[in-house]
Amino acid sequence: MDILQGIGVSSGVAVAKALVISDDQLRIGSHTVESKKLEAERQKLQSAITASSEEIRELRDQTSRRLGKETGAIFDFHLGLLNDPELIRTFINLINSQRYSAEYAVYRALRDYAKIFTDHSDAYFRDRVKDIFDIERRLLSKLTGAERLRIGELTDPVILIASDLTPSQTASLDKTMVRGIAIESGGKTSHTAIIANSLGIPAVVGLEGVIREVRTGDIIIINGHEGRVIVDPDTLTIDESKFLEQRQIRHATELDRLRDEPARTKDGVDITLMANIEFPHEVDYAMRKGAMGIGLYRTEFLYLGSDKPPSEDDHYAAYAEVIRRLAGKPVVIRTLDLGADKYSPNLNLPPEANPFLGCRSIRLCLASQEMFKVQLRAILRASVLGDVRIMFPMICNMMELRQAKYVLKDTMEDLDEERIAYNRYIRVGMMVEVPSTALMPKPYLRETDFLSIGSNDLIQYTLAVDRGNQRVASLFTGAHPAVIRLIRRVQRAGRAEVKNVSLCGEMGGDPDYTMLLLGLGLRTLSITPNNIPEIKQLIREITLKQCEKLASKVLKLEHGHLILNLLHDEMRRYHPDFYRDDVSKLAHHSQEA
Repeated sequence: MDILQGIGVSSGVAVAKALVISDDQLRIGSHTVESKKLEAERQKLQSAITASSEEIRELRDQTSRRLGKETGAIFDFHLGLLNDPELIRTFINLINSQRYSAEYAVYRALRDYAKIFTDHSDAYFRDRVKDIFDIERRLLSKLTGAERLRIGELTDPVILIASDLTPSQTASLDKTMVRGIAIESGGKTSHTAIIANSLGIPAVVGLEGVIREVRTGDIIIINGHEGRVIVDPDTLTIDESKFLEQRQIRHATELDRLRDEPARTKDGVDITLMANIEFPHEVDYAMRKGAMGIGLYRTEFLYLGSDKPPSEDDHYAAYAEVIRRLAGKPVVIRTLDLGADKYSPNLNLPPEANPFLGCRSIRLCLASQEMFKVQLRAILRASVLGDVRIMFPMICNMMELRQAKYVLKDTMEDLDEERIAYNRYIRVGMMVEVPSTALMPKPYLRETDFLSIGSNDLIQYTLAVDRGNQRVASLFTGAHPAVIRLIRRVQRAGRAEVKNVSLCGEMGGDPDYTMLLLGLGLRTLSITPNNIPEIKQLIREITLKQCEKLASKVLKLEHGHLILNLLHDEMRRYHPDFYRDDVSKLAHHSQEA
């Protein structure tokens, strides 16, 4: 029994046989044809391109209907590359000059393209290699007549194992047949992670060597919560995991009954639970889970899912759909947080040696004010449709905040001149994600309506730990005393200024931290929709006095592991967490074996 550790990007536990998707089947041998047959090869190539383009358009439309237009836009890049005149000329030149068969010309050209992308200094282009391989698979299947593996037509439950999954493969997943995903590459913002989360399929990425370790037909256990994959488990571990699968389903059904109940402590303190979303279609799911609104609407996918910049109307349509689905509940729209690991090719940005500390987020928007204004205009136009709020990310000094507010004011004046309606009293806030802001929050509070602590980046920047790097994953923790003190400092400043301070990020959705966060003074949490019922249940079983007592104990400790142990023990005291206990028990048994 082998245990592989990666990065969990979509929670849940599943047991099934493995289906390994390998690129070995794509190796095409060198093959030349007679000169008199070159025209036939050119025609065969064009037919394959036409048929593939039609197939991609159909898949894009199906995905848009199923998961939203923003997700479907992933395939615009495929269409653009497949019909790129320069690429087609490369295919034709190889056929004409080298007398290659159409399939070998495609194979050679796209493998050369893939190497250029793989060697690129920017992470976005390296991540696009899977799109090139997706196009290659599609064209070669048309040219050779070989059947592609159709993941959407599986007849038996499987866990997919791959070096990576292409967007078209991921978008065609059938949740009833694909029980989990384990891949070698990718991160929390990859296409696979985004769509797996949307579909609720357990997924683990960053599993170096998983292709070598697993064969099709092997029994696999995937634990998306712990980021762990168990290969060829023993009978006891299989039985425990299957029991846990069923328990997950029953537990989720029980928790969903709390949807319309308040998140109120036993001593009568109301807590506001909001949802984090990426796409408009996620709003309905968030509401079913009991969200009181959207506390973080990430808008980057409007750029990441397309090879051309979204127009003002594209922005407006996405925001209007979210507002309409919320039916009066609030939505906090975060302005673009592009850069670092979220790169859009249409921005034409130069590569950076350290993009997480470079021109990203609000810095990028202030450096590209025309792009920034396009988004602000759309948000302002949509603000008349409901309770809309604006939030600026990654603010690290007062000048950035004032510049962002100035661009917003300038945009309002443009709309006034054009006599376009908007809410001129729209609430404006910012995220606290860097220590420089968390250490001195009062000046920012005086110039905003609210603050939201972005725990993921605040931990990353405070501890100098890349949260997407499995080699240092053990160092990434919200239980570090420095992180806890920064959160307390921001919350205290908010209370003094009578301004709301919320927290969005993985800390807020982890029951281990719930009592601590409430004890530190937080009253608004914005979390992944799937976590809302469990956090609500815990809140309803505790008192604020218990939370404050726990926070007082935590602030006296100096080591993160001691803090985490205390938090977990206290949480179990008031809220026996059978699901997480069973996960830990399973992991412990697996390690012993």
